[in-house]
Amino acid sequence: MTFNTDVAIIASRLRERIAGETRETLLARVALRNPDNLDRDGGEDMEDTPGYLEHRKRLRERFRKSGTEGMHDYEMLELLLTYAIPRKDVKPFAKELIKRFGSLSGVLDADQKEIEEVARIGPISSTLIRLVKEVCSAYLAEKMKDKNVLSSPQAVLDFARVKLAGLPHEAFMVIFLNTKNRVMDYKIIQEGTVDRAVIYPRRMVEEALARHAASLILVHNHPSGDSEPSPEDKQLTRALMDAARTIDLRVLDHIIVGKEGYCSFLESRLMPVPEISR
Repeated sequence: MTFNTDVAIIASRLRERIAGETRETLLARVALRNPDNLDRDGGEDMEDTPGYLEHRKRLRERFRKSGTEGMHDYEMLELLLTYAIPRKDVKPFAKELIKRFGSLSGVLDADQKEIEEVARIGPISSTLIRLVKEVCSAYLAEKMKDKNVLSSPQAVLDFARVKLAGLPHEAFMVIFLNTKNRVMDYKIIQEGTVDRAVIYPRRMVEEALARHAASLILVHNHPSGDSEPSPEDKQLTRALMDAARTIDLRVLDHIIVGKEGYCSFLESRLMPVPEISR
């Protein structure tokens, strides 16, 4: 055979081999190039044994049968990560995240970049973790809307805690209600520093007028975790109530949320019980 003939035969065999590759093989190659399947140095991890696959299967079966009942925090997180990292044992990642951030809620509240640095995972996994919290927040917002806050105050509290309690900075949110005390909408109107958020009554009034709201619930967080109201919180509440009163708006409550709990001005009798027509 001539050199050119040898080259032609080799090229033909390569084409046949490429053409014969299954779709699954090609997908596997793509998966291996996923940043979530790379270690910190960027090398592909080809040494993992398939032993974790049976464990992953059992974990999913447990969830299908009983939900999260009896599951540890790290197991719930591990199960979640299996959908972002299909070709690695993710239990070590899940345990490392829980160890670093203290709890599942701590992981969900964590910054994406910090999650990636701690667990050596990529942006797909960290985005999935963030998405879970955002979906929970959207779910609770829908559950809260169109409910009478007088008969369902827990719905408002649950939403407020998920939305604000884990933030590293102070944020102020207003929940707008109609004449039947049903939630119409909500908006974070100010985000400030860790120490304090500066709230302008005019902004609150403008947002309420734009929605034709009849009453409001004020919510803000304490990043320190302690939900006990400060003298500044009490002063701010009085100022906002005075501003609302000028356009016949009622402030039904001011709720402070933190990682360790919450404080309701109404429940604590730090503000008068509003006269409300049911």
